[in-house]
Amino acid sequence: MAARGIDVGDDPLYEPRYSEIATFMRAPYVPDLDGVDIAMFGVPFDGGVTNRPGARHGPREIRNQSSLMRAINHATGVNPFDEARVADVGDVRFSRVFDNAAATDDIEAFARRIVESGAVPLAAGGDHSITYPIFRALAGPEAPIGMIHIDAHTDTWGPFRGEKFHHGAPFRLAAEDGLIDPARCIQIGIRGAQNWGDGWEFSQSSGMRVMFIEEFEELGVAGAAAEAKRIVGDGPTYISFDVDGLDPVYAPGTGTPEVGGITTREALSLLRCFRHLNLIGGDVVEVAPPFDPSGNTALVGATLMYEILCLLAESRQDSPGAG
Repeated sequence: MAARGIDVGDDPLYEPRYSEIATFMRAPYVPDLDGVDIAMFGVPFDGGVTNRPGARHGPREIRNQSSLMRAINHATGVNPFDEARVADVGDVRFSRVFDNAAATDDIEAFARRIVESGAVPLAAGGDHSITYPIFRALAGPEAPIGMIHIDAHTDTWGPFRGEKFHHGAPFRLAAEDGLIDPARCIQIGIRGAQNWGDGWEFSQSSGMRVMFIEEFEELGVAGAAAEAKRIVGDGPTYISFDVDGLDPVYAPGTGTPEVGGITTREALSLLRCFRHLNLIGGDVVEVAPPFDPSGNTALVGATLMYEILCLLAESRQDSPGAG
């Protein structure tokens, strides 16, 4: 790529990192979606947490830390801003913040507007309950999608104290609604003791591939990635990354930390193995800044989001008719 020199015009990506309004990756703010190929957006909602709230602050702090991201991926050579028209399209606004069903509808409506515009959604949560309404905007029983899900938990539990829209349930709800094809779903990094095995049992009995952390360690990054690619195949696939999939030494700012997880180095290598899959969206969730005053968890979240952005930009270029 030709050197840009010092004359970069009014491109916010090349302004000083401490200046301008904070947007994801310093991308332009385009709330009307005009001309956008990949739409990054925030979902400041943690009404679905079962214990420690705080992920509602995730999108704002991920935006702040994402000012440290640069354009060209040193490992893959991908510059997502050259491959696609990337923008921050703002945050979901909630009509009733204390009503989980209403919040689910609000998230779906926001994501559906992105999908119907032809843009690819990339979300920053928020707790993991936000992924289910994004799936409602992306898929349906006649066109279920595949999923690569990196997490400490399967998030396939049933209702919790009478509430079905919570962060431990999005993929059970998605499977029951026919939004995902369980045979094309893999859950990587699962670990941690549970009081009951309902989530593990639902994932496995429905046909999802559950890779506990011990198997991930045995296979290594390359082996785990090969299995994930085998599972999802060449069909439409979504990547959902919960930061508690990482060991809490790397991401302490999250609501449900589990010791013994994936390292940040492994996470970056794993994501980079998913180049040229048929990717239709992604998210990074459960960054809870109040539990990490250092800002490191939000920096990790921003870095993971950048890596997924690179994958989505490259996948879009692979698609027939991409311009």
